[in-house]
Amino acid sequence: MRILSFRLILSLIFGITVVSVLYSYYEVQVQEHGLRGDLERRAAVLGESLSGNVERSMEQASPGELQRLVERFGNREHLAGIAVYDVLGNPIAITPALAKLMEGAPPAVVQAVRDDRAEAQFTRAGTASIHIYAVPLHNSRDQIEGGLAIVNDTGYIAAQTRRVWRETFLRVLAEMVLIALVTLLILRWSLSGPIARAAQWMRALRTGRASARHSAVPDWDVFQPLAREVATFAESLKHARSAAETEAQLREAAESIWTADRLAVHVRSKLGNSRLVAVSNREPYFHSRRGKNLEIVVPASGLVTALEPVLQACDGTWIAHGSGDADRETVDLNDRLRVPPDDPRYTLRRLWLSQEEEEGYYYGFANEGLWPLCHIAHTRPLFRASDWSYY
Repeated sequence: MRILSFRLILSLIFGITVVSVLYSYYEVQVQEHGLRGDLERRAAVLGESLSGNVERSMEQASPGELQRLVERFGNREHLAGIAVYDVLGNPIAITPALAKLMEGAPPAVVQAVRDDRAEAQFTRAGTASIHIYAVPLHNSRDQIEGGLAIVNDTGYIAAQTRRVWRETFLRVLAEMVLIALVTLLILRWSLSGPIARAAQWMRALRTGRASARHSAVPDWDVFQPLAREVATFAESLKHARSAAETEAQLREAAESIWTADRLAVHVRSKLGNSRLVAVSNREPYFHSRRGKNLEIVVPASGLVTALEPVLQACDGTWIAHGSGDADRETVDLNDRLRVPPDDPRYTLRRLWLSQEEEEGYYYGFANEGLWPLCHIAHTRPLFRASDWSYY
């Protein structure tokens, strides 16, 4: 039980860890994509709104005004700085922090000036991760005069993803501990208890100490298929003990009464290496379909009652006509199955007859010929050559 608990808990931990890591990876990717998209939108809004003021200051040829303008807007959240470049890539105005971070015009600004369109780029400057949004600047004649660079520090995005991974790890750890505890409780309440009661019950049966009150099969909700097999085993054990006691009593009294066990020994001794085969029209068990359920029916027959104990005693073979509407569903490739269903002791071999064959051999030769003849009935036996051929 300990090995089972360990394997189950280990499997649960592994499965939860894999699922959580995959989900966390997806969540981190979605969050990182969202943060990057939000950063790009904010940079674009700031660049478009600021470019008009920068273009007017460049038109007035006021470097001091440009420097004050970029410094005033350069202290926003997550903003590494703002820079204004001429068409040759030389800085005209740049925030002090950005001047220390980058040397020369970044490629995004050069491309924006060359293509006359806004450009965005995620890149690195030294050890820092940054995002650059570059906007081309025009004069009053719509000629390109330079470029505006909005530089944002993207380090907070990496910090946010690390925080998500850390929280995921802690959440997975807590889930694994909780699930392991719940699993242990379930195993103890749902498995360990019933198994312990079953072991105690089987020990009582084995040692012969089971009272009438405790002889019934205990309630095994989780192990219903196993419970049915154990119940059959218990019945066989009780039958064997009862037969042994009866045999001992008969030997003590020097009686010669036949019992099922004596019959089994006698039949096996007479057959030797041969097999006992019984052939009849009626089968001892047939299967019938009732909606979606498959039912096993035992026909009311004195023949079955008389012959079945003998077949069970020597593991014989009963050959009969498969008359049930679901008989074909239950046989193997050789049209055989072991019976009785609860405690198989012998083989049932089914034959498949057409209606014409059944009419000729059974209702014709057997019922109209053999039956009146063998029973000395007040009905003259009727024999036909065609019925004999079917028989």
